[in-house]
Amino acid sequence: MMESSNHVVILYPSPGIGHLVSMVELGKRINTHHPSLSVIILIIPAPYETGSTDKYIATVSSATTPSITFHHLPLIPLPPDLMISSEFIDLAFEIPQLYNPLVHNTLAAISQKSPIKAVVLDFFSNAAFQVSKSSLDLPTYYFYTSGASGLCAFLYLPTIHKTTSKSLKDLDLFFHIPGVPPVHSSHFPTPMFHRETKTYKNFITTATNMAKSSGIIANSFLELEERAAEALRGGKCVTDGPTPPIYLIGPLIASGNNNQVDHNDEENECLKWLETQPSKSVVFLCFGSMGVFKKEQLTEIAVGLERSGHRFLWVVRKPPSDGNESSSSGGRKLEFDLDDILPQGFLARTREKGLVVKNWAPQPSILSHDSVGGFVSHCGWNSSLEAVVSGVPMVAWPLYAEQKMNRVYLVEEMKVALPLKTLMSAAAAAADGFVSAEAVEETVRQLMEGEEGRVVRERILEMSGRAKATVDVGGSSRLDFLKLTRSWTQQ
Repeated sequence: MMESSNHVVILYPSPGIGHLVSMVELGKRINTHHPSLSVIILIIPAPYETGSTDKYIATVSSATTPSITFHHLPLIPLPPDLMISSEFIDLAFEIPQLYNPLVHNTLAAISQKSPIKAVVLDFFSNAAFQVSKSSLDLPTYYFYTSGASGLCAFLYLPTIHKTTSKSLKDLDLFFHIPGVPPVHSSHFPTPMFHRETKTYKNFITTATNMAKSSGIIANSFLELEERAAEALRGGKCVTDGPTPPIYLIGPLIASGNNNQVDHNDEENECLKWLETQPSKSVVFLCFGSMGVFKKEQLTEIAVGLERSGHRFLWVVRKPPSDGNESSSSGGRKLEFDLDDILPQGFLARTREKGLVVKNWAPQPSILSHDSVGGFVSHCGWNSSLEAVVSGVPMVAWPLYAEQKMNRVYLVEEMKVALPLKTLMSAAAAAADGFVSAEAVEETVRQLMEGEEGRVVRERILEMSGRAKATVDVGGSSRLDFLKLTRSWTQQ
């Protein structure tokens, strides 16, 4: 049968940059392989810091055919109680609920002109399941922006809920989730710790809806997460009903650096400096668009890096001023003086071996540069995939969201990262999550020159080759993508 020339696929991402970029990359892949399909991406304005997406959207809009359209929904004033009382993650779930009437009208209007073959929701856009599936009876899929291991845990949440009676914060046990290593209750995202909160209930509802969807798409590839893929496809993670089709079509990562705001000066500085460094000699430290550290922790990192003797490129953001600022403020570009927050004389002493930049660096270009031999990362999934594709071994230093769970998968299952050493100075022993200079020094050395580091370096080089092959003709991700889109492209 011939491909239709007027079928539409709707993508509905969460507006945060880590979620929006990978969803738009899905749209670009659809456009590349099925240009006759029209892709409409619904964009809702976010009243919280998301990281700048304007340049990325503008670049995609100008570089692609009219087959990809960004439909910006108008700003809806939020109820005062929602703005005052809610954390970022609450807003991420609740705002799409407010937009359901607009989304309903938008989808109805589109469907009057062209058949909608699929609606693909980010899990934060779960509220729209009521519209696309229940009200309009459209084929509705979920795009899980993380990997297959994370998806195993996500789909298993309703089972955890039914088999426990206490909040996660009150449990001290390992969950044996099919497809992944044991995960401790303390490693779940902190917004899920309290059983009676709106956020916890949103997670359970979303996982339940995902199991009822037409299919779930994950940003990973079979060869990286074989055991997780087997558990998902064997129906082991959804214990009270059938599991929908699972499609692993990754890696979906933005090419180049057009997923950020315009930072030409910083980009040129970083890449020019890397050109002067020996092959595989530089440790890159970057902690995502929302990763911030207190000044005391920055001092320990600086001392550890200097003592390690290794070359480094380090992205530093302004530390919180009152000790209470959340990581969600880290996306803002805040002006500050590096000399004010780093140890006295550190920049001068390390001038020949290190480069410290403020706020931002062109991460994809840095990771793919020949001079970079290691990556100290917050375990965000997009960053982890970029490292895998580039063949750069990681040190896992999770900070927030699902990153502690990602550390388990990256270190214990995929074996592409080393855990941060837990050596603690006596003064730091009581500080939750505080990492000593000794731990930084030892872990960097192990990554760059130790036996454990050698094993991880070899493993991630193997995975890099597989990541590139999986999207080629005959590759597992290419085949899954064709299975996913087959019903969308036929009359």
